[in-house]
Amino acid sequence: MKVLIIGLGSIAKKHINALIKINAEVEIWALRSSIESTNIDGVNNLYDYCEITNTKFDFVIISNPTSLHAETIKELIKYDLPMFIEKPVFNKIIGEKIIQEIKNKGLITYSACNLRFLESLKFSRDFIRNKVINEVNSYCGSYLPDWRPDTDFRKIYSANKEMGGGVHIDLIHEMDYIYWFFGMPNKLSSIMTSNSSLHISAYDYTNYNLKYDRFSVNIILNYYRRDSKRTLEILTNEGTLFVDLLANNVSYKNKIIFESNKTILDTYEDQLRFFIKNILEKKEEFNTINEAYQILKLCLQED
Repeated sequence: MKVLIIGLGSIAKKHINALIKINAEVEIWALRSSIESTNIDGVNNLYDYCEITNTKFDFVIISNPTSLHAETIKELIKYDLPMFIEKPVFNKIIGEKIIQEIKNKGLITYSACNLRFLESLKFSRDFIRNKVINEVNSYCGSYLPDWRPDTDFRKIYSANKEMGGGVHIDLIHEMDYIYWFFGMPNKLSSIMTSNSSLHISAYDYTNYNLKYDRFSVNIILNYYRRDSKRTLEILTNEGTLFVDLLANNVSYKNKIIFESNKTILDTYEDQLRFFIKNILEKKEEFNTINEAYQILKLCLQED
């Protein structure tokens, strides 16, 4: 298996580690921006898109800054490679022509929202099927400076609006799994601000309210919570389902009904295994670029 990676940041390194676990003989290549780029053990370098034709790649992972995704995808379309696109697919509502061209060529695409592979969420999605739901609350808060302790957080894309950052799309996972659970809402309203002590240009707080036929969903996201919290509450007419995503367990009526020793980091391997087996080999459609684009529109919608 030969895989091309565009963008060798922290997320790409997680994908590389997962690929090696799946296939120890995988050949990993990276498109580098300069011949002076730091070499990484086990990664072969390319320096121009035209070099892609020299190697038969099985697929490409797009994990460069979100603001560069549109340009990167447009450049890659001509090479007919299946695309594994790190979330979010774009940072703006600019994708209609790109998506139509991909559809016309019949290219395989997948947007990487790995929380769909977290066991506690998979369990909960099945558990609530056919239950009457009254209310849903999703929360994700963590401290942005702790994400990469060896880097000035003000310089990473997450903190910079012009680079496609912001909690509303950086933490698109919450909107993605709510869509995965319940589908498209009838109506959405939102509040987005950047008024915290972080003093960054990108939004550091977002509050969404999604209205469905019989219930509403609240999603709260922030970059400034010192004690990380990532939870989901689903209030049914029989009791409350509580999912602790960081602990990877589920409680119902205050009793734990599911728990796993796996962590969110493990979902990167599970996700790539699914992509290779189900999407590449079986040609299943799952969170395609078009579906991910509809979710992005929800995230970018402001009052």
